[in-house]
Amino acid sequence: MIRNYFKIAFRGFRKHKVFTAINVVGLSIGISAALVIYLIVHFDFTFDQFQKDRERIYRVTTDYSFSGEVGHNGGVTMALPGALTTEATGIDQVAPLFLYGDMTVVIPDGSAAGNKIKKQGGVIFAEEHYFNLIDYKWVSGTAKTSLKAPNQVVLTTKQANIYFPKLKYDDMIGREVIYDDSIKTTVSGIVEPLKEHTDFNYHDFISYITGTTNHFLKDYFQVTQWGNTSSSSQVFIKLSPTANAAQVEKQLNAMLKKHNPPKPENKGNTQDFHLQPLTDLHFDQVYGGLDGERTASKTTLYGLLAIAAFLLILGCINFINLTTAQASQRAKEIGIRKTMGSNRSQLIAQFLSETFLITLFAVIIAIGLAPVILKLFTDFIPQGVTANYMHQPDIFVFLLILILLVSLLSGFYPAMMLSGYKPVDVLKNQVQGGGSKSRSAWLRKSLTVTQFVIAQFFIMATILVSKQIYYALHKDLGFKKDAIVNISTPYKQLNTNKQEVFRDKISAIPQIEMISTGGAPPSSGNTNSTEVTYKDGKKELKTDLQLKFADENYLKVYQIKLLAGRNLKASDTTGGGAFVINNTYAKVLGFRNPADAIGKLIDFNEKKAEIVGVTADFYQRSLRSPIKPLTLLIPPKRNKWNNRTFHIALKAQTAGGNEWKKAIASVEKAWKEVYPEDDFEYTFYDENIAKFYTAEQNTSKLLTWATGLSIFISCLGLLGLAIYTTTLRTKEIGVRKVLGASVTQIVTLLSTELIWLIVLAFVLVTPIAYWAMHKWMENFADRTTISWWIFALSGAGMLTAALFTLSFQTIKAAVANPVRSLRSE
Repeated sequence: MIRNYFKIAFRGFRKHKVFTAINVVGLSIGISAALVIYLIVHFDFTFDQFQKDRERIYRVTTDYSFSGEVGHNGGVTMALPGALTTEATGIDQVAPLFLYGDMTVVIPDGSAAGNKIKKQGGVIFAEEHYFNLIDYKWVSGTAKTSLKAPNQVVLTTKQANIYFPKLKYDDMIGREVIYDDSIKTTVSGIVEPLKEHTDFNYHDFISYITGTTNHFLKDYFQVTQWGNTSSSSQVFIKLSPTANAAQVEKQLNAMLKKHNPPKPENKGNTQDFHLQPLTDLHFDQVYGGLDGERTASKTTLYGLLAIAAFLLILGCINFINLTTAQASQRAKEIGIRKTMGSNRSQLIAQFLSETFLITLFAVIIAIGLAPVILKLFTDFIPQGVTANYMHQPDIFVFLLILILLVSLLSGFYPAMMLSGYKPVDVLKNQVQGGGSKSRSAWLRKSLTVTQFVIAQFFIMATILVSKQIYYALHKDLGFKKDAIVNISTPYKQLNTNKQEVFRDKISAIPQIEMISTGGAPPSSGNTNSTEVTYKDGKKELKTDLQLKFADENYLKVYQIKLLAGRNLKASDTTGGGAFVINNTYAKVLGFRNPADAIGKLIDFNEKKAEIVGVTADFYQRSLRSPIKPLTLLIPPKRNKWNNRTFHIALKAQTAGGNEWKKAIASVEKAWKEVYPEDDFEYTFYDENIAKFYTAEQNTSKLLTWATGLSIFISCLGLLGLAIYTTTLRTKEIGVRKVLGASVTQIVTLLSTELIWLIVLAFVLVTPIAYWAMHKWMENFADRTTISWWIFALSGAGMLTAALFTLSFQTIKAAVANPVRSLRSE
């Protein structure tokens, strides 16, 4: 019986090649998109799911409110871990981590310099309890002893083989590894690296106690200070099986108030600890990922799932439309089979088997397309996402479920409809399965409208996202961003005169117009702020003020407009210093005229700072954030950390010239002369600004991809319907031509109904798209307008694509010789 089903199915496929091809292509596109999206979503949702007792593991984070500004930090004060072990209840394990950043690693090999590895990442300071929370397999050494003493280090097998390629793991124990020339450690343990998807991608584990005993690290490891919070100081805890997270969090905040009670002068400012579940770590958009690890957005992942669902629905709609449109052609087959004894369940099984086969063909094509799509979207798709079918058996489970689901969605209604025909009506030729008066015709129209609602929504969304990106990249941000290079000098060299030597060398480069040294550029991801007070004799105004450390050339390099007063100068570091504030802060102080703020004094760091200038406003972050009160100031001489960035303005480049390339080469040469041990790195500032909108650019690419596929699938279905309609009305077209109808009139006749469906879809989708766009635009403090032409362009584009698609078949039918269609009459 089953063999007979498939035999009949293949016979039908050969007879209706075009419709079969349209169905297979439409479904394969939808299924390939669903497969790729499944790989991405499955990849992100499996992060750290392998951890034992993961539901009891939490990261302690910090929330604070400072002068009305709400902030979040993934780190905690370094005094917290010690207090947790002695004062808190309901906690089984406390595992503090210190994220140090890139290090220079030296493996002594008998030579003077040793085997040196620059910029080695993945190095952290940890206690033995870390290995009780995160499951590693030990190759040599034990968790109890390997990180107990100062100057010990545990390595993963992969890293150990890099450091000691010729030794066995047991022979590596006791070997020396030197970090940053001053942290001398001995290998005390070897573990297997985590093979599952995880954010804990570390491979060098230095004993935490090393930080409290090493003279170079003592300034970082302030383990008795409750007043400082650093994102480098992370704490993970494992609750007892009976403990309640809310109660433990309450304990932590009670400890904070006990050891660091709020001061009366800081009334209104708050600081609290929060417990973040381990399972939320990979999706964290508030506190930041672990040590700069990529975080995923659940909103984006759910959006991807929605796109996959829409594309699958489009493919299923094509199948339902074309199958029901062909109903009249299969009516006699159904009538004869029922007359010969076939029951309805057998007919349903026949039609579902045909759908199953088409879906199976589509899945086979999708399996081949998935790796190609992954390669095309390498920039958007996370590293680690692969279509390795042999090592990912879950993919086949997903595809099996998908085959069954799509087969039922696509085939159930047509199977029920076709199997329900009465043999008497069929053999009397009273079935009009494809006619306009049949119930199935209304279903086809509804499904066609649904297709074009989805397609036009994607078009509108794509246009708006592209418009916002263009607006953000071309808006006047209040400063110059082109032809500016940023270079940061090594922080370990700040106490030397090398920075001055480097500046003297690059100042002589002819392609450089001007140089400024200071802190972060005008708009960056780094912020530095403090609370300041202004007294006007009547009231006291406390404000959170952002600080930008700069020199006298900073405004000139970035061409920031000075509205009143003067620029900074080197002597402004004396006394309380001088402020060049932005216009937003001047308005907060109550000065509508910027010149009125000049000469006013601000309480800053227990001293008086004078406002000497007011600049025009400029954006300190992306357009998502509003402009905030800010001041530019000369960094104190002792604070060289905020004076380590070079802002280099290049001279204009001639058309087709390579002056900038020569300038960078000359700067690199000077760098190697001054900092021979450090790698030369630079960035063009306009590229950094563009990175603010990486998420939007990726969204735009994704929407463009989804839009193209949805239009293609919808037009495939439209072409199929046009082919069927013209075939069904062949004799009508012949009669009309004999009676004098023109080609234009016939094309209009054949296209009008379908075009009206597209117009109806446009009317339905416009308010939905407007609402969705408005909600998305709320993410931006400064945004473009939702212009009327976005909707007009979308509708016109969809209509043009539809007319172009229909023209292939309608014109062909209109110009056909009527003799052929009327010959049988």
